Amino acid sequence: MTDNRTIALVAGVLVLLTAATAVGQFLKRHPDRGLDPAAVRTFNSRLRGWWILCTVLAAAFWLGTTATVVLFGLVSFWALREFITLTPTRKGDHRALFWVFFAFTPLHYVLVGLDRYDVFSVFLPVYATLFVLARVAFAGDYKRFLERTAKIQAGLVVCVYCLSFAPALLALPLPGAGKGGGNFRLLFFLILLVQFADCMQYVWSRMLGQRLVAPSVSSNRTWEGLLGSATSTSLLAAALWWAAPPFQLWQATLAGFVVAVMGFAGGMTMSAIKRDRGVKDYGTLVVGHGGVLDRIDSMCFAAPVFYHITLLVTGIRP
Repeated sequence: MTDNRTIALVAGVLVLLTAATAVGQFLKRHPDRGLDPAAVRTFNSRLRGWWILCTVLAAAFWLGTTATVVLFGLVSFWALREFITLTPTRKGDHRALFWVFFAFTPLHYVLVGLDRYDVFSVFLPVYATLFVLARVAFAGDYKRFLERTAKIQAGLVVCVYCLSFAPALLALPLPGAGKGGGNFRLLFFLILLVQFADCMQYVWSRMLGQRLVAPSVSSNRTWEGLLGSATSTSLLAAALWWAAPPFQLWQATLAGFVVAVMGFAGGMTMSAIKRDRGVKDYGTLVVGHGGVLDRIDSMCFAAPVFYHITLLVTGIRP
């Protein structure tokens, strides 16, 4: 990750975070500016969380592909834990869950690290799904069988399978990408677009939001927020198209739009699950951000689509 373009991209993000932190501290010390103190506190707590997340991510990038894949594997493991613990399980599910956490999840990321797309693309959605169904059935507990197995399968697919398409970008033989630098930029490009889209959705919904998409699911996601987020993210993707090696200007712009829409869909979907379970957040691990799954819900939906857009643009057959 030592090429000049990658360093410039990461440095630019760090400069923006530094500027935002300075603004947040200024507003904290000058409460007479007329802004809601609670909103300022929330802003600063989220900035602290982003500093932690960006530092960990930058360290993994610096250490190389293996460290990055391991990082995403750990994030998947923790997100799956949050997802599964959100709803009660029965004794008949425990052995299936043991295999899901300690066999299927790490083995899937080993396959991602080995660039075995032919295997990891079907490993969880086919073989792990069949295993979970059979293992729970063998436990002899048939009560709410479909509900219980569907929860395990949904968590495995969303938290592990879908998220793994992000580090899988590192193994693609991108044309003109050099020795890995272009792949790291592409992954950073995706992460930046997803997080920017989330931020812009909130900003546009607060500024112009009138029509809630689904009031019973989310009280702050509006159609105006979705449109503003998709437009803003498309413009950012166009401005940073040089950081994504396989994309031309119009392709990067379209990718930004799709990432924003898919990220919005991910946030709505995971919010629906939280409302169903009567909780506000999936966890409290990251201060100011809720749980890990609260922060990667958009990425889980955007990553596989972005990965396959990259395959379409480059004509790569993994």
